This record gives sequence, structure tokens and C-alpha cells, in this order.
Amino acid sequence: MMGGENIEKPISGFLKKFFVICILLSLMLYVYHGWPRSYNYSTYGHLSINGSLTVLLWYWPFGQSSGVGGDVCWDLFHIPHCKLVDDRSYFSSADIVVFHNSELVRGGQKLPTDLPRPQGQRWAWMSLESPANNGNLRPFANIFNMTISYRRDADVTVPYGKLLPKEEETPLPEDITANKTSLVCWVVSNYQSHHKRTQVYKELNAVVPVQVYGSWANKPLASSDLLPTISRCYFYLAFENSVAKDYITEKLWKNSYEGGAVPVVLGPSIRDYKAVAPPHSFIHVNEFASVKELGEYLKELAKDKKRYAEYFSWKQQWRVKRYADWRERLCNVCSQNSSLLYRKTYSDLEAWDKEP
Repeated sequence: MMGGENIEKPISGFLKKFFVICILLSLMLYVYHGWPRSYNYSTYGHLSINGSLTVLLWYWPFGQSSGVGGDVCWDLFHIPHCKLVDDRSYFSSADIVVFHNSELVRGGQKLPTDLPRPQGQRWAWMSLESPANNGNLRPFANIFNMTISYRRDADVTVPYGKLLPKEEETPLPEDITANKTSLVCWVVSNYQSHHKRTQVYKELNAVVPVQVYGSWANKPLASSDLLPTISRCYFYLAFENSVAKDYITEKLWKNSYEGGAVPVVLGPSIRDYKAVAPPHSFIHVNEFASVKELGEYLKELAKDKKRYAEYFSWKQQWRVKRYADWRERLCNVCSQNSSLLYRKTYSDLEAWDKEP
């Protein structure tokens, strides 16, 4: 009996230590992966980690349909094991069903809540609009399992653009200002007096001349004329229509970077821009104590060819990759799927969307 008691005590102590270690490891995992307050997690994993994933687009955003025949994700974007379909007959076998927000909030489309939802199927909410333009999302509480957005903290991030390294370094032109004829340019059609960018434009135009194009200024530009026009400007006002987290659109990636003008940006924080944009490639309005101070800086910078050219040094090693095809955005659901470790439900989609 005494011998048995001596054996049981070490075993009991070992089990206690093992139990404590398991608890500590679990807590470390929760801290590492995070536990967002607006989500309800379950232990249900995603469906097709190793096999092909079927992504069903319930309706095309803004009615802009494109062909999805064959293996479109692989053929066009080299994303494997991803079947993209827009035929609703795939509903019962689809792993993920994607719904674009704009049509939902405007009543043009409805969720198929009348259909029996297959077990484990995930519904994805998709929007590339800022929260100010997403409408009322309260009716969509406890419906969606995924978010597809430009935001870096979305389940699937589909930015308007990103940087890719060049295969080899390319030199800059000797005089990057050779064809510049205008100091500051802005292309705008949606001109609203309550927008922050409108107030900044008015204050800046009182300090430096701003050449304005677009339907608001009765100077519309054909798509073929957009970038050549911007290329003749030293600076381009890449002003977003909304100030929101990570909301950085083609105004930076296309108009400024591809147009060849230094972007003066107004939108999310400087930190958000630095997270995705090349170093020393943009000028943020918030860097200055006043718009007048910004205008004076632009005038002085344009006179200094060496300092001005430094804003383009990133182009020697990097190039811009823009996302404009909805099919590529949707195929990225598959390429990012392996990082989605849990099935979850957004209990308050509106709160997530408007999170600062």
C-alpha cells in the first residue's frame, strides 16, 4: 500500500503540471490570434483547406458581369484550386457565397434566407466603399461569416493597389520635371461642399494655383487623357471623398503613382498610408500646421529638382499593381483562405465597418 501511494503522488503532480501548461498554451494562442469583441467564434474550421474551393458570386457588383468560364482563377491570375461561379444552382455545393453590399442596402438584391443554408457554408460580405457610403448594416447582424474589403483587418483584403518588386532596378529620367507645366492638379466629379477635401482645396487654391479637371469643373477627361494630363503636373491632389481607416483608392495608385505626379493625400492617417505606400513618396495634408504652410512647401519643393526627384526614387525598385477586375478580387478569397483558421459570425457588422 505504501509503495502504491508513493507512485500515485508523482503521477498526480505530473498531471497537474500538464494541465497548467495546457491552459497557459491556450491563453498564449488566444493572445496571438486575437479575440475580436464583435465576433462569435466556433470550433468549426473552414471547409476546403487542401482541396478546391468553390466561390459563388450571388450577383455581380453594379451589374458589371464578366466571364467565369473554365478555370478563370488559374488561367487569368494563377490562383490554384479555386472555382469561381456565378450560377446560383451551385448554392448547395458552394463553400463561400459572396454578396456585394451596394445592391443589398439599396434593395436591388436580397439575401437567400429562404433557402436551406448548407452546413459549414460561409457567407461573405463584400464592399470597397467607405463606411459613409455603405448604408445601414444593422439588418445584417449575425448573418455573415467573412468580410471582403480594402481594409487590412478584413478576412480577405482586396486593396485598390499594392507594391510589387521589379525584377531589376530601373533608372529614373535625368530630369523628372521636363514636361511639367502645372504646379497642382485635381480631377474631381463628385464635388460636395461638406467634404473635408472641398475645404482643403479652397484653402490651398488661395495659396497656389490648382488646375481642376473633371465634370465639376466642366473639363471632363477621356480615360485615355487622364494619365497624360496628370503627368504634366508636379503634384496631384489624391483627396479621398471620405476619411476612413485604410480607405486609399485609385486616386493614389493610378492617378498619382501611374500618372507621375507626387500625391498630396487626404484620407486616413499617415500611419495607414505608410503601411502600404513607398517611403517618401507622398505628402500628407496632416503633416502641416495649416493648408497655407502646405502650399508654401509645394512651391518651394517644385523649385528644387533634386529634392522633388527624391519622391520618385521608389520607382527604381518597385512597381504598382492595381486591382480593377472583380474576378481577381474574388479569386483572392481562395488565395487568402488558408489564413482563416476559424469560422465566425459578425454579430455587429455595422460596428466593425465603422470601427475607427
